[in-house]
Amino acid sequence: MDSDSFDAFYNASFNRLVGQIYAMCGNLAEAQDCVQEAFVRAWDKRRILDTEQSPEAWVRTVAYRLAVSRWRKARRALLPPDRAKQPEQSPPEPDVTRVALARALAQLPADQRRAIVLHHLCDLSLAEIAQEVGSPVGTIKARLSRGRAALASHLQDDSQHDGPASEVRHDKP
Repeated sequence: MDSDSFDAFYNASFNRLVGQIYAMCGNLAEAQDCVQEAFVRAWDKRRILDTEQSPEAWVRTVAYRLAVSRWRKARRALLPPDRAKQPEQSPPEPDVTRVALARALAQLPADQRRAIVLHHLCDLSLAEIAQEVGSPVGTIKARLSRGRAALASHLQDDSQHDGPASEVRHDKP
């Protein structure tokens, strides 16, 4: 398409396309901006736009996508800010139960600890854990069973000591 035929195409279809995009997005100024931007992009591609393959449909599609993109950006602007972009807040102090659990987990062998965390804290099935760690399901079952027994023993040892002082003992460096 040469520049004269592009000008003719623009003059013949601009208002019609604005009306169509306006009907789709409901904002006349936005429709005009999007159609204008679509024509700017079409101008850059005028040499490859084929008049027999409906360049108007190409411009309409681009204009509609621009309108949708702008609508999404405007909608995102109304949402509360992303928590990741907010200033860091200090984490809350862990409660006694979490400290005891973390201490007991730290005393387990790594394979048992990993199986327990993946199963009970990450809610993975036995098959998912087996696939993730590269071990048979039976091995995972055994690690969970042994790990639970050891964990119960460690937690029971902590609870047999008197009060909160047992929570801050420093037996191991």
